[in-house]
Amino acid sequence: MDSRIGVVGIVIEEFESANLVNETLHELASIIVGRMGVPRKERGIAIISLIVEGTTDEISALTGKLGKIKGVNVKSALTKKSGK
Repeated sequence: MDSRIGVVGIVIEEFESANLVNETLHELASIIVGRMGVPRKERGIAIISLIVEGTTDEISALTGKLGKIKGVNVKSALTKKSGK
């Protein structure tokens, strides 16, 4: 399958879920090219942005697992152009 590059935005609204988010990211670290996290403790949230490169199935697996975690919102945007 062809790989795609994109961005995944993660908003954690329940800090208790942060460990599970990090475990999930560690499991699928092979498709993560870059990561930036910004905790906003005064607002009770954390935001993580990822640059990912992988097949649509791999990226969907990542966003699907993250989206099932309580208090976590995930959105992604991928290139339409695929690479080899």
